[in-house]
Amino acid sequence: MTSAGDRHTTGPGRPTSRDVARLAGVSHTAVSFVFNGRAEGNLSPATQERIRQAAAQLGYRPDPVARGLRRRRTAVIGLVTDEIASSPFAGRLLRGAMETAWASEHLVLTIDSGGDPAKEDAAVAELLDRRVDGIIYAAMSLRRVRVPEGLHRTHSVLANCLPGDDSLPAVIPAERAGGRTAARLLLEQGHRRIAHIGGLDDIASVERLRGFRDALRAEGITVPREWVVRTGGEIAGGHEGAMRLLDGADPARRPTGIFAYNDRVAAGVLHAATRLGITVPGDLSVVGYDDQEHMAAFLTPALTTVALPHREMGEAAARLLLEAIATGRTPPATVRRLACPVVTRASVGRAPAG
Repeated sequence: MTSAGDRHTTGPGRPTSRDVARLAGVSHTAVSFVFNGRAEGNLSPATQERIRQAAAQLGYRPDPVARGLRRRRTAVIGLVTDEIASSPFAGRLLRGAMETAWASEHLVLTIDSGGDPAKEDAAVAELLDRRVDGIIYAAMSLRRVRVPEGLHRTHSVLANCLPGDDSLPAVIPAERAGGRTAARLLLEQGHRRIAHIGGLDDIASVERLRGFRDALRAEGITVPREWVVRTGGEIAGGHEGAMRLLDGADPARRPTGIFAYNDRVAAGVLHAATRLGITVPGDLSVVGYDDQEHMAAFLTPALTTVALPHREMGEAAARLLLEAIATGRTPPATVRRLACPVVTRASVGRAPAG
């Protein structure tokens, strides 16, 4: 007669660890040692290899549920997001977290709250009820967030956001350094008349602009106030800002380089330049930010940009969480900033003479 426990752990025709033991000619305990990581010092290398060959021949895989119960873990981590599923960068961050977790034999259970605080609290409560080993909370845009209720009851890490109460570790882009990088792309090509267009009332805007000013200040360049045009984060804002700076301006006095808040703003700048008969990069060089998939590489000209490290954030957050799970120690509530790399294309050239 088959017990309820046997029915739960072995499906029809599914090989068991006892089947592996019989085929390998070893004890059931020896098979358990191999698949629970306790073989070294208990079994010879030849015996370990014989057990693995028998398992491969039978198609045996350890039951993750049973193994999780023995270890008091589920081998599942939760990933709660605000509105990241609607973001063009969602796939990169989620893929980075999932593949890193999978490499450590963990699955990722993802819940998108749509930015509703009540749903976020409910999502965390549901994950805790399912006894996940830990939780990553990820945001669509860099900002300070209200930490969902219950997140402190397990190992937790934030990705692309900062905790409002500074209570949890976070992995975010190095936005200020990214702003410096964008400005240097233009400075290295001889540009000295450089403007900044776009931006929102958020951490990313503030930090990118600070980095932009840092780089120009290091070269003794002061940006005229009217050359920092805050017009939002969309194509229309980029077009509006570029028209304001370029339309009717003396070519000898207008900007020769523009750092756009993001790639959508940069697209608006390129549209305005085309409308005004200004060539890019012959008369004007443009640098974007984000490396937005299906966009930056397909603009005319293809956009040189500073990429947000979304995949790397997912990987780093998952690694930090998995380390905490493995050691049982809560990571310190520090902020790790990841570099934003340059993606060089065709929208930046040498500054025009004069």
